[in-house]
Amino acid sequence: MKIGVISLGCAKNLVDTENLLGLLQSAGQELVVDPADAEAVIINTCGFIESAKTEAIETILDAADLKEGGLQKLIVMGCLAKRYKPQLIEEFPEVDRFISIDEYGDLGHILTEVLGERIPNTYGKTERLLSGKPWMAYLRIAEGCDNRCAYCAIPGIRGSLCSYPEEELVREAERLASAGVKELNLIAQDSSRYGFDWDRQLHLSSLLKKLDKIEGLHWIRILYLYPDEIPDDLLETIKASKHVLPYFDIPIQHGSDRILKLMNRRGSRQEIIERVETIRNAFAHPTLRTTLITGFPGETLEDHELNLSLVKQIGWDHLGAFTYSREEDTPSYEMDDNVAPEEKERRRDEIMSAQSVLVKESRTKLIGQKCEVLIEGYDELTGMYLGRSEMFAPDGTDGTVRLKSSRSLESGEFVSAVYTRVLGYGMIAEEDDA
Repeated sequence: MKIGVISLGCAKNLVDTENLLGLLQSAGQELVVDPADAEAVIINTCGFIESAKTEAIETILDAADLKEGGLQKLIVMGCLAKRYKPQLIEEFPEVDRFISIDEYGDLGHILTEVLGERIPNTYGKTERLLSGKPWMAYLRIAEGCDNRCAYCAIPGIRGSLCSYPEEELVREAERLASAGVKELNLIAQDSSRYGFDWDRQLHLSSLLKKLDKIEGLHWIRILYLYPDEIPDDLLETIKASKHVLPYFDIPIQHGSDRILKLMNRRGSRQEIIERVETIRNAFAHPTLRTTLITGFPGETLEDHELNLSLVKQIGWDHLGAFTYSREEDTPSYEMDDNVAPEEKERRRDEIMSAQSVLVKESRTKLIGQKCEVLIEGYDELTGMYLGRSEMFAPDGTDGTVRLKSSRSLESGEFVSAVYTRVLGYGMIAEEDDA
């Protein structure tokens, strides 16, 4: 059967999609890129915030239109299906089956019934089929979250923290490396708490030490570390490693202690400052990334100024600011959403404007500094190679490096270079011939 798969949402959702693709491939199904060519379409949805829900609904509607042509079956899975399944069944009769996340253990049986094709019930056990660049992969180290932030619907969708066994992750990383993956990006809702559900201890350092020994892996990056759980032993592990990058993705969400408390976030503004200072003292050139929310219920102008001042004080290498989105089934849903939408946007714009100035200043200081660039493409118009240095994650939010070279380079190749110019949030570099 010709099957098209559409993946929406975050990297964690992408791993689910790649597990699905591996399952379908193992069953001998024909995977097609264009949904218009498919006999069946499966959409893996995100349902985290309003914009993601809107995108998912629009994608379902577009796919449903294909039923007027050759499309026989339309299946919707993922976070949206988990969160709103009864409502979706009523509103979208064109969809043949909605599959909730908690049904994935029976995914093969469900697909066999709906598609009329024999699909083994081995989801998550069959080898993933990587859907992106063959030299990069995500490794999801845990599912769910125990943090219960007041604004977040994820625990209700994905459940409580469930860390994957170390030996399974090492085997998966070894398989990926043997298949040509050179950059491994560790992901979870809260990577810093990996293993905490086993014995109330943090096990990320132990996992990193084992992954660092895998032949073929060149970069290992950790995404989503909470600021109050980056212990000194983790910093020591990263510093002693050969391949784990000093890249610290720390979603602090706000710079006001009062708002942090309303958000049900652990830690404080001062603790954030101190942890960042510790990281910068431990590494010569660490990369620091964060996310912030503007317009959370009860946020005053004074709170906003504290948020803004922390941005300026720390000087993050990468920062994303998002306006508060009121979500059902979260504690903050019952709070008075008293900040007007246009004011939320204004505060967000003010933070991002300040960040753009800080980025220009910090990126300028990089000029003349040596770096290593992972080549990912070539721009015919400029004659430059496109890639990323270790300070740029692959999720499209940090920026890129444009590289000048006098020789022919291959995608997936690592090249020694020197930064020469700032280009927006990215950099221009030249290959280092020294």
